[in-house]
Amino acid sequence: MPNPSHNGISPVHHHSEYYLKDGNITFLVEDTLFRVHRHFFECESQFFVKEFAKAPLEGTSDSSAFRLDKVTTADFAKFLWIWYSPSYRRESKPKDYWLVILDLSTTWQFPEMKKLAVDQLQSLDMEPVEKITTYDKYQIDKSLLLPAYKLLCKRAGRMSVEEGEQLKLHTVLGIQEARERAIRSAAESGCRSPTSADAADEELDRILMDVFSLKGRTANQQSTEPQGKQDPAVPLMKTPKPNGGAANGNGTTNGSKSSASGSSSQNDHNQKDNKHKTSGKNEK
Repeated sequence: MPNPSHNGISPVHHHSEYYLKDGNITFLVEDTLFRVHRHFFECESQFFVKEFAKAPLEGTSDSSAFRLDKVTTADFAKFLWIWYSPSYRRESKPKDYWLVILDLSTTWQFPEMKKLAVDQLQSLDMEPVEKITTYDKYQIDKSLLLPAYKLLCKRAGRMSVEEGEQLKLHTVLGIQEARERAIRSAAESGCRSPTSADAADEELDRILMDVFSLKGRTANQQSTEPQGKQDPAVPLMKTPKPNGGAANGNGTTNGSKSSASGSSSQNDHNQKDNKHKTSGKNEK
């Protein structure tokens, strides 16, 4: 709902979805007020822990809302979606959505949120040049780029001028070196008029890992690993409560997990007793 303007300042509005009655921290983003739960910002982000400490009274009301600059209302809503959408683990979102979450989680120092964004991006289609530049910008594990490097090496044409300008010189030279080594490898294997695409996959993996000093991880291994795996450290999407049983990463309480384990042990014990009884009858 709009608040009246004061001294010529444009009125602000409550966000339609993320202005919560039981929220305890108010943020002002552009001309929109968000009232959410402080717990999520303090439990992981050292950035917000420090910012809250600088101004302990900010965010306690609409009139003293904690202002967030360099972020749009739409992007902040995307970021909050992770915490407040009960179906986020099943709901598919496009690449641009996760790029926003990656950017904000990096800027605001949410390491587990950043891991989640990377996991999701790994399961989505990205052009190799875009993926390389994105992972380089946010300092993401370079070993995850092996498939992208491989695509650039195996495609028929060279990189365009525009692509070369997006990539760092080190990457451009590395791709060129890898392509030349792949061609030599294919020629040594007996291929006539070889191209870089003719090199064996394992050999091309080895060349790229050497050129870019990647960890010992192959592209085939990456493709067979589960994509979009959720990190259990990411907070569950529930309103924080002062008390209540803690859930484990599978969404079950420790008590129920112990009960299941005990039931399994009892079944094993019963099966052993039945085997002993059967054995005794046969002996008779």
